[in-house]
Amino acid sequence: MRADDPFSVAILAELATAPSVGGMSLPRLAKRLDLGASVVMRQLSLMGDAQLGRRAGPGWVRVVQTEDRWVVHLTDEGRKVAERLLADDEDGKEPPV
Repeated sequence: MRADDPFSVAILAELATAPSVGGMSLPRLAKRLDLGASVVMRQLSLMGDAQLGRRAGPGWVRVVQTEDRWVVHLTDEGRKVAERLLADDEDGKEPPV
């Protein structure tokens, strides 16, 4: 997973606006990105820490189900990456790989 993937950057940027304690519901995140929840969930699975094909993801997000509601949270590592990407964007720099 690369930090310069536009889809990942968009997700990280949206999640950076959510309260760190509460996270953001999957439907709200999907709506803000103007995509289907299943499309967003597939990308989130790559951005989490799950091991896919003997390779662990970067651990930028955590998705939890509370009752019937899926909520997405930035991990500490994800917040660092998001802050770095947003700072680079404001400076006009290319995002790091």
